[in-house]
Amino acid sequence: MVKTKRFIGPILISFFIFINLFIWSFVFAEESKDALTVAFLDVGQGDAIFIEAPNGNQMLIDGGPNSSVLRELGKVMPFQDRSIDIVVATHPDRDHISGLIDVFKRYDISMYLDPGVKHDTGEYNTLINLVSDEGLTPIYARRGMKIFLDEEVFVEILFPDRDVSNVETNLGSIIMRIVYRENEVLLTGDAPQSIEKYIVSLGGKEIIESDLLKAGHHGSKTSSSESFVGFVNPKIVVISSGKNNQYGHPHKEVIDILKKFDVKIVNTADFGTIIFKSDGVSFTQN
Repeated sequence: MVKTKRFIGPILISFFIFINLFIWSFVFAEESKDALTVAFLDVGQGDAIFIEAPNGNQMLIDGGPNSSVLRELGKVMPFQDRSIDIVVATHPDRDHISGLIDVFKRYDISMYLDPGVKHDTGEYNTLINLVSDEGLTPIYARRGMKIFLDEEVFVEILFPDRDVSNVETNLGSIIMRIVYRENEVLLTGDAPQSIEKYIVSLGGKEIIESDLLKAGHHGSKTSSSESFVGFVNPKIVVISSGKNNQYGHPHKEVIDILKKFDVKIVNTADFGTIIFKSDGVSFTQN
């Protein structure tokens, strides 16, 4: 009898902790039901962006270089949530897809998109095998596609606009714009300046102007040309890079360009995971 009583306290405490977490997860969900969440996850030298629409539909764009994406997802998703609606690999470089291997092992995924760039590496082959094991057929992202996450939230694919199976991986990066009412987010993967220039030629400011821009290629000087940033005209630029990374990202040239436009610059290397909320009119940083 003494042994039984000894365990009652801890069991009850654990139960009440669980109930409180469960209740608060719904409270937070209720508070943010009209907000679009855009979280740039701190995965070191790599990219991983988590999107959640007001109705709860979720998209993960890239997964970073390792399993740290799971830790960061745990900070932005309800603890009981084990599914993600859409996973996107912008291109098959290791610093964008290796973490997706862990994501597919942990979460149930409903849709998978990539650009269709051929890349014969162990990480990419493992990822594609996991996609198949999930019962999914990869969808190749192409210009003109529009994916609705909610009634007023959609993702439009701006690039590729052709077969990119045999191009260099960065050249085939998916470029997408997420739109929620009056707010836009532009994500360009590791697309270089040549592709930025091409995208501008297809429609200029009208198709790429966005409130929030993720600097291409982690702030490398190969991306984020002055003319491109001018056409995007962002209020906020996010850089996803690792602290003291070996590549020197972000490059001074890029920072100098961004400062010319008087934009707010935030870097995951300095702030960790960076979360923005949009009510469809403006972004606030949490």
